[in-house]
Amino acid sequence: MGAAVNGPASHSAASDGSLAIRTENLCRYYRMGEASIRAVDDISLSIRAGEFVALLGQSGSGKSSLLNLIAGLDRPSSGSVIVQGNDLARLSRQDLAKYRLRTVGMVFQSFNLIPSMTLLENVELPLRFAEVDRAKREALCCHALDRVGLTPRLRHRPSELSGGEQQRAALARALINHPRLLLADEPTGNLDSHTGTEIMNFIREFNESLAMTVVMVTHERALAERYAKRMIFLADGKLVESEPALGLDAELTRGGAL
Repeated sequence: MGAAVNGPASHSAASDGSLAIRTENLCRYYRMGEASIRAVDDISLSIRAGEFVALLGQSGSGKSSLLNLIAGLDRPSSGSVIVQGNDLARLSRQDLAKYRLRTVGMVFQSFNLIPSMTLLENVELPLRFAEVDRAKREALCCHALDRVGLTPRLRHRPSELSGGEQQRAALARALINHPRLLLADEPTGNLDSHTGTEIMNFIREFNESLAMTVVMVTHERALAERYAKRMIFLADGKLVESEPALGLDAELTRGGAL
């Protein structure tokens, strides 16, 4: 049995104590020739609604595999992953697609924008899949892109933008359907430090202003300490430690310079 690691007893964005995510003895194994790769190995954890949690570990530790299971991009070999009360392992393919569309927003290291589309068209895509009325879509997209400071770039294509602008567009797309959960897989991995800070400030703003649960994969402990409320460490597919993040920005705000 994997050790259960729970969130704090209370959280400003989750005063009712509700859970956003719970995994129970979650496993994901892969076959590689004669070997069995234990990408996620008996992980039990809880994340409260409104938490900002960072998953940390070396390459191959299982953090991205765990995030993909929470995102509904992969199915577990055994165990369960329960999000907003739904066990993803039991959902049909159709219901899982609806979950990814309406409950989860995702941001990736590589942006994953469609090169032939403008930013407006990229952000509009989830609205089209959700069958939002065409007459409403452009206004919703313009508002989403304005929130991340990209109004002057609406008609530009990804190749005409900087890496930071592309990641901001990816954030706007991830949030366009007002998901309850934002999953970020190395969101600053392809960015310089200044641009990475801009992106992380946006993610924290959405966590705080929208009471959105955020789960972020990173290998940078300093980044996790600065932005997350809790850090969960993985190694060899197992959960090995959980601890509160230092919240350096918050400490500086409350107590002045360290």
